[in-house]
Amino acid sequence: MRFGYCRVSTKDQCLDRQIEALKAAGVDERNIFCDKMSGVKEHRPALDDLLSRLREGDSVTVLSFDRLARSTKQLLSISEQLETMGVDLISLKESVDTTTPQGKLVFQIFSAIAEFQRSIIKEAQREGIEAAKAKGKIKGRPRVSQEKLEAALSLYDRKQMSVREIERTIGISRGTLYKAIRERESF
Repeated sequence: MRFGYCRVSTKDQCLDRQIEALKAAGVDERNIFCDKMSGVKEHRPALDDLLSRLREGDSVTVLSFDRLARSTKQLLSISEQLETMGVDLISLKESVDTTTPQGKLVFQIFSAIAEFQRSIIKEAQREGIEAAKAKGKIKGRPRVSQEKLEAALSLYDRKQMSVREIERTIGISRGTLYKAIRERESF
């Protein structure tokens, strides 16, 4: 059976382009597994589900290897797992089929390039943050005012609103509210 996997890094990004490419390559939409999270994560729900369904003779198609993993180590690990299971890996963008020796070589080269790209992105991000800090533009997450915190705690104590309603009404996060409750209780 032919399966497909697609991934974007954030919930705001769209999977449509990848899904359409996989369908055009002959993958039935019911067999396309999608994650909206970083490719660095070792465990991704849709990928784990896909891997659990694969059987010998199946194939996994991806738009590009960087959709499957963002490090050479992880990409090679997934590739070896698929090879051990007797499952073929096909990348549409790189035109690579890992069932051939040439395909395996090209696969390893592309996985190294994907890891290199990820490193460059991280380095540029780190440099941008350092530059912003040097200019005094980044000081961390903004603090919630004491008045907002006290109002939220008061509403919480009266039990007239749910935590979600308190979040919306006061404009604070659930984590901030629970942290304030824990701190108050520890005194």
